[in-house]
Amino acid sequence: MKPNNLFNLAKKLFPIYRSITGDGVRKTLQILKSKNPKLKIKKIKSGTKVFDWVVPNEWKIDEAYIITPAGRKICDIKKNNLHLISYSKSINKTLKYNQLIKKLHSLPHQPNAIPYITSYYKDDWGFCITENQKKKLDKKGNYRVVIKSKKFKGVLNYGEAYLKGRSNKEIFISTYICHPSLANNEISGPTVSSFILSFLKQKKREYSYRFVFVPETIGSISYLSKNHNKLKKNVIAGFNLTCIGDEKSYSYLPSRNGNTLSDKIAQISLNSIDPKFKKYNWYDRGSDERQYCAPGIDLPIASIMRTKYGKYKEYHTSLDKLGTVVTGKGLYGGYLAVKKAIEIIEKNKIPIAKLKCEPFMSKRNLYPTTSFRDNSKYIKSYMDILTYADGKHSLVDIAFKCNEDFFYILKLALKLKKKKLITLKDS
Repeated sequence: MKPNNLFNLAKKLFPIYRSITGDGVRKTLQILKSKNPKLKIKKIKSGTKVFDWVVPNEWKIDEAYIITPAGRKICDIKKNNLHLISYSKSINKTLKYNQLIKKLHSLPHQPNAIPYITSYYKDDWGFCITENQKKKLDKKGNYRVVIKSKKFKGVLNYGEAYLKGRSNKEIFISTYICHPSLANNEISGPTVSSFILSFLKQKKREYSYRFVFVPETIGSISYLSKNHNKLKKNVIAGFNLTCIGDEKSYSYLPSRNGNTLSDKIAQISLNSIDPKFKKYNWYDRGSDERQYCAPGIDLPIASIMRTKYGKYKEYHTSLDKLGTVVTGKGLYGGYLAVKKAIEIIEKNKIPIAKLKCEPFMSKRNLYPTTSFRDNSKYIKSYMDILTYADGKHSLVDIAFKCNEDFFYILKLALKLKKKKLITLKDS
């Protein structure tokens, strides 16, 4: 698998006009399903009560634009689908400049960017425009505003794929599919998730894996309302994947608990790739981890990212593009980080010492017969594994406590097993 493979899928997904419901979500899921036929496209009817929320009516948009007094078409969603506030109601009016300007949104500090704005739960309308375009508008004359949209009793769609492993214990991976043409904030998550799913299909799996592709917030809430009891019973670790396609940095956001298997694995994986990765805390939350870790749900879900949402200047604007913000190399780096996390999960074991007190290591050629100050690092690592070989600490726990690479600890643990000093049981 090469970086271009990820980038080519991202290119297919990028131009689709998505929102929390509708044709764009279905088209996105169909593309993902064509790559992974195990993905099942599911639906929940509008009006369904999902915890404290209600699944909204489906939204369909055909066209939206503004005609200037000079007869020029601007803010055309066929040119850039960020021009319209998502879920805008239908309108066909002639307005004066002073009326229209109240419905135009721009970013003065980013004059060449179109902002991304939504109004999912209030019946409203509006357009998004660059600050430079807005400054050039004629303050005299009439503007014709056209939005051809409708809301109706329909469905909210999401995708789910399940891969059975030797164990019924599950690893849960979630990403969202509701934003329109935003490369890092939207396209990177489904792209990386899709390739991780493909990778796992080809492998013998210790654990079972569940992938969901949902509209953010309302999608995860809807999914949890139907499945939270089953997930709480089976899920032992999981990751929310978003903003995972740029080349600037790697980032980790913890679960609400902060000390789950997912938290340890995410940090071990990222540390092996970039020791300077950025650690956030639960107060920095902002994506679907809010739902998965909510009180009463309490799933062990951490987030693996490149540059975190809200921490790059292009975030939620038309500047979040493929080829500039998101690259094949960036996507591939995100893929490798998640792949390594999965490989750690699959190899994790619990060591149990077979002897009381420390074993006599020298007679097993695991310790030098002459003691001196600068004994090799691996000698201490052997002893670190043995001191935590109480049946309560996994190899992940030991690697995390000792700030060591997991596969280094695994290698030494296998040697200790060969010497019949420990057993390794499933974690």
